[in-house]
Amino acid sequence: MIKIDSSWTLFLDRDGVINERIPGQYISDFSNFVFTEDCLSAIASFSKVFSKIIVVTNQQGIGKGIMTEKQLLDVHQAMIYEIDKNDGKVDGVYFCPKLAVDNPICRKPNIGMGLQAQRDFESINFKESIMVGDSISDIEFGNRLGMKTVLVEGKKEELSLIKHLKVDFRISKLSDLSKILVS
Repeated sequence: MIKIDSSWTLFLDRDGVINERIPGQYISDFSNFVFTEDCLSAIASFSKVFSKIIVVTNQQGIGKGIMTEKQLLDVHQAMIYEIDKNDGKVDGVYFCPKLAVDNPICRKPNIGMGLQAQRDFESINFKESIMVGDSISDIEFGNRLGMKTVLVEGKKEELSLIKHLKVDFRISKLSDLSKILVS
């Protein structure tokens, strides 16, 4: 169990956590964006508990020329609208448009997006933060910043690789996070 209070921050990966991941593809239009099961109600309940909810997402489709930054921003705007409409909140969305091969500071598992969020929201304390993601890079990102980490076990291809990492909790979908939180 993770004992939290209203000072804690929840960091969420996007693809595979908030929306259904489409392997090998990029979501460049909101018509292809499908929220994961119970995601909207989960974020609504987390919005009552966490001080901040931050989305951190690698989006190298921009760097590959598959989509534009404007297309991504439109998807995020529509995502936030739907979350708000369902009584949830997202305080910030951070993305890295760079290619993985370039290993930029903004791309998870590097910590650039976390540091930017902390600059924008000075109340963020990584020791009082939880990172929820479905990939090795998400868990490494959380570990590097000293967060509690929660793995959404959706990427079957990564489950065997992730066994060597420190993962605090494993869940099957975002709404399962409420079962391990104690306020």
